[in-house]
Amino acid sequence: MDLYKLSLSEIAKKIKSKEVSIKDVLDSVYSRIEDVESKINAYVTLTKENAYKRAEILQIKLDAGEDIGVLGGVPIAIKDNICIKDVKTTCSSRMLQNFVPPYTATVVEKLENMGAIVLGKTNMDEFAMGSSTESSYIKKTCNPWDLSRVPGGSSGGSAASVSADMAYASLGSDTGGSIRQPASLCSVVGLKPTYGVVSRYGLVAFASSLDQIGPFSKTVEDAAIMLNAISGHDTMDSTSADIEYPDYTKSLVNDVNGFKIGIPTKFISEGLNPDVKKAYEESIELLKNKGAQIVEIDLDYAKYSLAVYYILATAEASSNLGRYDGIKYGYRTKDFDDLTDLYKKSRTEGFGAEVKRRIILGTYVLSSGYYDAYYKKAQQVRTLIINDFKKAYEKVDVIMVPTAPNTAFKFGEKTENPIEMYLEDIFTVPVNIAGLPGISIPCGFDSKNMPIGLQFIADAFEESKLLRVAYTYEQNTGFHKIKPEIK
Repeated sequence: MDLYKLSLSEIAKKIKSKEVSIKDVLDSVYSRIEDVESKINAYVTLTKENAYKRAEILQIKLDAGEDIGVLGGVPIAIKDNICIKDVKTTCSSRMLQNFVPPYTATVVEKLENMGAIVLGKTNMDEFAMGSSTESSYIKKTCNPWDLSRVPGGSSGGSAASVSADMAYASLGSDTGGSIRQPASLCSVVGLKPTYGVVSRYGLVAFASSLDQIGPFSKTVEDAAIMLNAISGHDTMDSTSADIEYPDYTKSLVNDVNGFKIGIPTKFISEGLNPDVKKAYEESIELLKNKGAQIVEIDLDYAKYSLAVYYILATAEASSNLGRYDGIKYGYRTKDFDDLTDLYKKSRTEGFGAEVKRRIILGTYVLSSGYYDAYYKKAQQVRTLIINDFKKAYEKVDVIMVPTAPNTAFKFGEKTENPIEMYLEDIFTVPVNIAGLPGISIPCGFDSKNMPIGLQFIADAFEESKLLRVAYTYEQNTGFHKIKPEIK
């Protein structure tokens, strides 16, 4: 049996019942990585030695009859902007190519407390800025469904690792769609929790009011298990929500009878790939046949989301990335005349084109004379977008939209036109602006056999509703069972 093909919940059960050893599971996954990693390029660092040491300790505990946790012995991948003590964390940037954190992110600690084993760190767009993983300084990750196409971004490596069966689940970060969009392009489940549900302590900041860590998985059930593991209040993160958290696996009910699903027809009417539109319309019919009520809603201000996002996100990035100056840590130029020259050359050589573009944009919108015209105005429109969603949730339980307007595109197809690249996040960005939870699940394939994703969006802290409707859809389709043939 190829153990790497199983889902997280399936392999966890086999480990607990001692049907397989934890070493057997690790051997299977690392063997799979050896076979296909050279084609996919999902990982930037493998922590093989640490993984086998941890497997040995967990196996001893299991054999002694001790509880090793819900994720006991399950190998998981971590995006390379989430810190792990003594493991290189690069953000796929030259600026941090040799950075080794002195501490571990809360989410990783939580996963390890539940028994998970870290396989390694995954490739990403530099500092999580991008929609294709093409801006990585280290390598380009390929889509497992077609190696000539992008896996999406910025968490492309995390999505590809799960899609190619090189991890049972992985963690990514989502600032404007960076979990859901690559999940759509790679045909896996990608969950972006409500802002504050998952601690950001140990996540390298891009845009602090938008960033959120979340899981990639093979099934909705696995996403619920992962969310149980990583959610919860953290005193190390001032934006962490101090609320009572439910058991998300209890939401896995195959029933949406009476559920009200909102369809923002005007918002999604333009720029939609015909194959994506067809899959979306078929998904509406399926849920209607399962008893869901389809309600047309208005999200009048959602069309301004991209403009708002690229003002707020770049402004926050400009501030957050100011710490990389060639002095404290990170890349430092070898040849400089004075302190100003050191700053200038270190940042010029250390950052890639997309990061520089966003820093310049962010600095501009925060500058004297432009702050009120751009940044303040964007914050005001953000409030209007939030209010739009609040009104919608007075009528519906969840909102349903395509995850992305298109399927995976070829390398280089959109790099010359940043605006065209930014438009790939049109359906995901509003969720981050409003701080809401969203999930992308597989819902079909286009004429070139490339995956299509379906996105559900719930009100803040209503992940349970999100998981229920996603689980029902998944149980009544078979898209999540179809795997890519990596050639």
